[in-house]
Amino acid sequence: MPLRGSNHSPRVQDKAPFFDTLTELDDWASKPARRLNGVVDYHPRRPIEGRSAEQHGKLLVISIVLSQHPGGYTETPSGLTYTFNFWSYCDTFVYFSHHRITVPPSGWTNAAHRQGVKMLGTLIFEGQGQEDCLRLLVGRLPQSGTGPAMPSSDIALPLSPHYAHLLADLAHQRGFDGYLLNVECPLIGKIEQTRALSAWISILESELQRKVGSHAQVIWYDSVVVTGDLRWQDRLNTYNLPFFIPSTGFFTNYTWPTSYPSLTAQYFLSLDSSLMLRPKSLRDIFVGVDVWGRGQHGGGGFGSYRALSHIDPQFLGLSAALFGQAWTWETEQDKPGFSWETWWAYERSLWLGAAQEGQHVATPPETRRQGEPECAHGPFKPITSFFRRLPPPNPADYPFLSWFSPGAGGAWFVRGTKVLQTEAGWTDLDKNTSLGDLAWPRPALQWEDGGEPQPLPTASSSLCMDDAWLGGSSLDLLITVPASDAEDAFFRCMWIPVQSLSITSERPYKMTMVFKVQSKTPVDFDIGLSMKLLADDLYGEFEVTPVSEPASEDPLNGWTRLDVEFSLPSDFPIDILAAAGLIVGFAVEDPSQDIDISVRLGLLSVHPSSSTLNLSAHRPKILWVDYHRADNADSGSVAPGTLTWDIAASFAPMSNIVIPSDREDPHPLWQLDHPFPPFVYFNLYALAHAAEGSAARPEDATFIGTTGLTGQASQFYVDPACLPPTIAEASNMRFYVQGVTDRGHVLEWDRCAFVDVRVPPR
Repeated sequence: MPLRGSNHSPRVQDKAPFFDTLTELDDWASKPARRLNGVVDYHPRRPIEGRSAEQHGKLLVISIVLSQHPGGYTETPSGLTYTFNFWSYCDTFVYFSHHRITVPPSGWTNAAHRQGVKMLGTLIFEGQGQEDCLRLLVGRLPQSGTGPAMPSSDIALPLSPHYAHLLADLAHQRGFDGYLLNVECPLIGKIEQTRALSAWISILESELQRKVGSHAQVIWYDSVVVTGDLRWQDRLNTYNLPFFIPSTGFFTNYTWPTSYPSLTAQYFLSLDSSLMLRPKSLRDIFVGVDVWGRGQHGGGGFGSYRALSHIDPQFLGLSAALFGQAWTWETEQDKPGFSWETWWAYERSLWLGAAQEGQHVATPPETRRQGEPECAHGPFKPITSFFRRLPPPNPADYPFLSWFSPGAGGAWFVRGTKVLQTEAGWTDLDKNTSLGDLAWPRPALQWEDGGEPQPLPTASSSLCMDDAWLGGSSLDLLITVPASDAEDAFFRCMWIPVQSLSITSERPYKMTMVFKVQSKTPVDFDIGLSMKLLADDLYGEFEVTPVSEPASEDPLNGWTRLDVEFSLPSDFPIDILAAAGLIVGFAVEDPSQDIDISVRLGLLSVHPSSSTLNLSAHRPKILWVDYHRADNADSGSVAPGTLTWDIAASFAPMSNIVIPSDREDPHPLWQLDHPFPPFVYFNLYALAHAAEGSAARPEDATFIGTTGLTGQASQFYVDPACLPPTIAEASNMRFYVQGVTDRGHVLEWDRCAFVDVRVPPR
C-alpha cells in the first residue's frame, strides 16, 4: 500500500485479528464481521496434460512472523522489508506466530491466491496452553446456570463442534484456506483427550470444506502423541498416526536422523488405505526443514539443501515443510551495509543459486550432531531445484496479471508516469505479482526459427525500481547478441519466453504486454507478441492474431503496448503448458560487432477473450465517492477520514438492432459476458481548490496512496500524513478515485469519480 508521507497511523494497515485465548475468539464471534471484499478467492492450478504431479513432493512454507518482537519484519507503507517471491514452487503457505490463533494479513492471502497457492493461519497451544486446549474440545463455557436434565453415568470427555465452527467462520470471513494445528503442550486429559482431539480435527476439516471450499486444509504438526505427552517423533508412526488420519496433511518435526524420511515413506505405504477419511499419498507428508538449523541435519541456512536431499521430493515423493524461510532477512538486517538490494541478492542465492553460471555459492561447514554418522553431500543446490515450477491458475479461471513486482518498491508509477517517490520505500504483499517465471532469474532465449546456426545470445534479468509502467517496478532483460560474420546475420529473430501458463484448447484468450526495447547500437526492431507450447511431446502452433486497441489520450511515456488474441486448436489436450513471450526481430548494418539489447517489461495480462461473441459491451466505472470525516479530526482540517466508493458498469448504446418477428427464434438479441472486470487496486489523489467557480483538473491532483493493506476493496483511510502541507492546509479539497482492473487497465478519468470536502472552520 504505497502512501505519500511517513509515520502513518496504524489504521492504514490491515487489521488482521489475532487471538491469545479462545475467549478472545468468542468475543470476536459475538460481533459478526462481513467477509472482506478485497481478498482474492483461491483458484487452483489445473492439472497439465502429460505432467502428472502425483509422484513429486510439494513445498509447504511456514513463515514465522516476528513483527511483534524487536528485530522482526512487517509489511509497511513506509519502508522496504521482507517479501516472498517463490510462489510458483510452493503449494501451501502458513502464516505462523506464537499467538493462540494467527490470521494471515489480506495482502499475503492475495499474493498466494493469485498464483494458485493456499494460505493457512495457525492454531497453537504451547507453554501454559493446556486449559485452552481442553476448552477447544468442550466448547464455549456457559454464562448461566446449567446442568444435565437427568443424572448420567457418562464420564467420557464431551466433544463440542463450537470452536471448529468459529475457526471455519474466521477463515471464511478473512478469505484464507485453513490452519496449521500445533499442539506443543502436554494434554491434561491424556489419551481420552487425544482421542477427542483427533475427532475434533475431522470436524474442523469438514467445517472448513463446507464454508471455505473443497481445497481447505488442516495440517497437523508432529508434537503430542496418543498418550497426551509432548514427544516429537520426527516422522510418521503409530504414536501420531491417529492425528494424521483426520488431517489433510502431516508436518514432521525437523530434528530427524537421515534415515527417517525413508522410514516415514515405508510406514505410510504399509498402511491400509481404507483407514483414511479421504485419499492420501506420500505428498501429504511434509518433512520439516528448519532454515534456522536448530537441530536440523545439514545445519540450515545455505546447508538446508543437505536435508532436502534426504527428503528427495522429486523421486521419493515426500513433501517438505520449510520453516522460517525469512532467515535471509532476519539474520542480515542488522549487519553493516545491509540494504534491501543486498538482501535480495542473498535471498536469490538461497532459492535460485548463483546469479551467474559458473559462480560458487558458499555453504557453511557441515557439522554432525552428536551420534550422527558421517553423511557426504555434493555441492550446494538451491531450494527451487528440489521442486517443480508450476504455472499460475489458468487465465480462463482467474485472469493472469503481472506488473513484475516483488511487493516492495521506492516509487509508484501510473501508466509510466512517476506519481510518488519515497525516501525509505514501501512494502505491500497485495502488490506482489509474478516476476515472469521464464524470464527471471535467467531468461532462456531461443532463435525464433529454431534452426539458427549462430550462437545464442547471453541474457540476464534484474528488477528495475526507477522506471515502471504500473506499480513500483519493472523487469529488465539485458541481452548480448554475439558478433557474427554469417551472410544472413544482418537480420535475426529471437524468442524471449516470459511467463508459463496453463491454457485450455479451443478457448480464445487475449494477451497484452507493455514493454520497452532499446539498444545503444543502431538497430531496427520488429516486435511481436506470441504464445508457444512448452511440452516436449506436443507439436503445433497457437493461432495468434494482433488486436488494434483504441488509441488512448494518455502518452505511453516511451512504452510500447501490444495486444493479441490467441487460441489452441481442438486436436490438442484440454489443458497444456504454454509460454507467453516476445518475438524480437532486429536488423543491423554491422553484425560483426556485439549487440547489446535492453528489454524492459512493464505489464503482462492474459484473460479470456470475448471478441468472438456477440456481446453487449460493458465498461467498468466508479459510480460515486463519499467521505466521512473522523470524529477525532481537528477543526480546520479535513483529515483523518475515510473515503468509500461504489463501482458500476455501463453499456454502450445499441444501434442497428432488429427485433425479430419470429417469437420462436432461438437466438438471443445479445449475449452477456462475465461480470465486468474486478479491480486489483485503486489509486487515490487529492487536490486543493477554490470553492466557487474554479475548474478542477484531475491531472493536477497529487497522488496520496493506493488501496491494498486493509483487505477492503472500496475504502481508503485518509491519514493526515498522506497529505502534503499545501493540501492539508486548504479550506476545500477534492479527492479522486482511479481504478486499475484485473486486466491491468487504468480507468480513464471520465470513468473515475471524485468527492468534494469542505474543511470545517477552526
